[in-house]
Amino acid sequence: MSSLTLAIDAMGGDRGPAIVVAALKRALQSFPDTEFLVFGDQAILIPLLRAEKIHSHPRLALEHTDEVIEMTDKPGQSLRSKPKASMRLAIESVADGRAQGCVSSGNTGALMAIAYLKLKTIPGILRPALVAQIPTEHGRQGFLLDLGANPRCDADTLFQFGVMGSVLAKEVAGIAAPKVALLNMGEEDIKGPDAVRHAAQQLKDCADINYIGFIEGNDLFSGKADVVVCDGFTGNVALKSCEGMAQLVYQNLHKSMKGYWFSRLMALFLFKRFKKSWNWLNPDQYNGASLLGLRGVVMKSHGNASANAFYNAIKQAQAESSFQLPKRIHDRVESVLLNTE
Repeated sequence: MSSLTLAIDAMGGDRGPAIVVAALKRALQSFPDTEFLVFGDQAILIPLLRAEKIHSHPRLALEHTDEVIEMTDKPGQSLRSKPKASMRLAIESVADGRAQGCVSSGNTGALMAIAYLKLKTIPGILRPALVAQIPTEHGRQGFLLDLGANPRCDADTLFQFGVMGSVLAKEVAGIAAPKVALLNMGEEDIKGPDAVRHAAQQLKDCADINYIGFIEGNDLFSGKADVVVCDGFTGNVALKSCEGMAQLVYQNLHKSMKGYWFSRLMALFLFKRFKKSWNWLNPDQYNGASLLGLRGVVMKSHGNASANAFYNAIKQAQAESSFQLPKRIHDRVESVLLNTE
């Protein structure tokens, strides 16, 4: 008998439901104790499910809706005009206890607005934060938050992000005492905005957090910190800049294979050696930004995600739901607040 249910918004994203269905097929094979509740248009989904031979799978249930929140919809508008949208129904299934987590690659603003409205934040948490895995040179997972849910943050919010990120790194990545740092324009204590410096003092004073100080952007992937905290504007720009650079390096190497025969030979040799590193750096491997701080698991997949990337988002949601991450964050926040009173 399945012990966990994940809700899937099959209609969000730029590439359409086909990549969601392909990811679901793999997820059904990978997670034998997980059921999937899929929300979307039956007329579109059933042929795709049949093509993948999972239309009658006992751990997959399809709930029909033909309402879809488009990427161009404004969050407030979608809340009012599309009460039966696939994204909304997926989140509501978590709110009413039918699922423990949900995954969507749809409109980020709408996802955050609906999740905040329907699930509410954990007591003591001011704002939820988008967090994603990042690679480090030591080969273990790192985490960066916030990635865009909160463009501006005060010191209390940044402090809470540090607490939540520490719980995530400990429970999901298995890091005993995660090193937490604040992303800043310099490592010196006197540098940075007031909110960042005040958050640093709060983290420093908290015995439950292994705070190591400020780090700069060039140390994001160094492994100096397991959890890097910043406001949403900074985090979003930092992550997308790094993703763009990784793609540029890969594309330039690929182009060099089309040059003169000697260039092609050298590029092919380097490509084979580089492929393992690329797989480690490939953004698909780290797809899935969790909306931490809510009373349920909500996973945001990249809008242009491939089937492999969407599968990785499902994998992250399954792990967080299995570890009952919202409850563990609740317990840690409650403990920290008691110790700081």
